[in-house]
Parts: sequence; structure tokens; C-alpha cells
Amino acid sequence: MSKVYDRVMKCLECVRARTDFVPKVALVLGSGLGDYGKEIRVEQTLSYHDIEGFPVSTVPGHHGQFIFGYVGEVPVVCMQGRVHYYEGYSMEDVVLPVRLMKMMGAEIFFLTNAAGGVNETYNAGDFMMITDQISQFVPSPLVGPNPEEFGTRFPDMSEIYDEKLRDVLREAAGELNITLHEGTYVQTSGPNFESPAEINFLRTIGADAVGMSTAVEAIAANHMGMRICGISFIANPAAGLSDNPLTHEEVQAAADAASARFKKLVTVAIKKMGNEN
Repeated sequence: MSKVYDRVMKCLECVRARTDFVPKVALVLGSGLGDYGKEIRVEQTLSYHDIEGFPVSTVPGHHGQFIFGYVGEVPVVCMQGRVHYYEGYSMEDVVLPVRLMKMMGAEIFFLTNAAGGVNETYNAGDFMMITDQISQFVPSPLVGPNPEEFGTRFPDMSEIYDEKLRDVLREAAGELNITLHEGTYVQTSGPNFESPAEINFLRTIGADAVGMSTAVEAIAANHMGMRICGISFIANPAAGLSDNPLTHEEVQAAADAASARFKKLVTVAIKKMGNEN
């Protein structure tokens, strides 16, 4: 048994000592969805502090708990607050929650985040469905000994974001009359925002949106055989596309302003995922 696997299983023991809830969908609540717990028929909450060895976010606006409950009739576990590589955590720490939610029983991994718009046609307040990703600017979470219990040593990444789940997101957005762009997300390490020259470079290599999370979580989930989908909220134009300097406060304010639409989109999508096999 590997140390990484053993650590996840110890976390699972802590969770199972408090709840036997089995989710179908694991949802990571990014900026703009921090209070999504109000949309859920909550069965139980569990503070990260109550899970032995579990990493806790230090970012303002990120709560630190799991929410177990139902969106419609779909059992979900929501991660209310994620940890980031830029906080000083190892990649093992960053993806531990993903692995734990899979071990809880989750089959679908739904990622959300706030991102900068690299694509010049995107505006602040838009949404982008992630169709592919670029993760080469941060270490892979799979570096090191491979826990065979999680997956193969060399996992295929040709379709990280599940095509059928993408259809679900398109259908949900259409019903709500919400414009949903489709594009490639790139993760950088942060915590600094990118320079204009770096944004030009990212656009050249095919990025449509940029952020400081998500891609490595998707890699870990894919490694474990989860079905993955993701939505980026475009909180601001990336560096060089706006006259204003970028700030975390600007990102949070924009996300809060779009929160109602974001929550509706996520809710309708998850209800539809209840019918996915």
C-alpha cells in the first residue's frame, strides 16, 4: 500500500466515522459559488479541520468544508473551498480532496472556477465550458510513485472532459438562455497574475481562459476514472486586454455579481446528470 493511498484512506475513515453518504456528483465550488450550499438539500456538513491530514485553504472567500446533500434527487458532495499550489501546498495535497471524493463513491467530477479571459471575444461575466486544458506550467499531480489503487502509471488524457457531460452543460445553458463559450483552460502556478506578454504567449498556444486551479484536479480525477466536466466564470479580461490592473477583489466582486446565474446553470446541469449512466 502506497503512502499516498494510505493517506487518502485515513481521510476516508474520518469521513465515514461521521457520515455514510454516497454522492454521485462531486462539485468543486469556485469563486461565485461559495454560498451554493443554500441551493442544496443539505444532509450534513463536515469541516476540513475534522479530517485528519486534510489540507485547508488560506484564500479569502474559500470556506473549508464538505457539504453532503441533494440537488433535486441527485446526491452530491460539494467542496466548499479548495487548496491551491500557490499557497505552498504540494500537488499531493492539492489533489487529495479529489481522490477522497472518488473514494466516497462519486462518479462525476464537476469543476468550477473563476478565470481570466485570454480569448479576446470573451467579456467579464461570461461563462466558458472547458473542453480541453493545458497544464504544463505546473507539476503533474501524478509525479512520484503511482498508487495502482488509483489508476495506471501512464493515463490517457485525450478526452479529459467527458463529451456526454459537455452535452448536458450545453443543454442546461440553452434552457436558461445563458451564453456558454467553449474553450481551452490553462492553469498557471500563481499567485501573481500573468503579464501581458505571458497572456499573448498563452493565446498563441491555444488558451482561451487562464486560472490557478482546476487542471491538476482534472488530471487526478481522470487518473481515477471519473467523468469530468468544468465551467470557468470569466471574471475579467486577462492582462493587456484591459486598462485596469488585476486584483483578487475585482475577481471576487465579478464572481459575486454573476453568482445567481452561475448557481442556476450548475443546478440545472446537475439535475440532468442524475440521468447519466
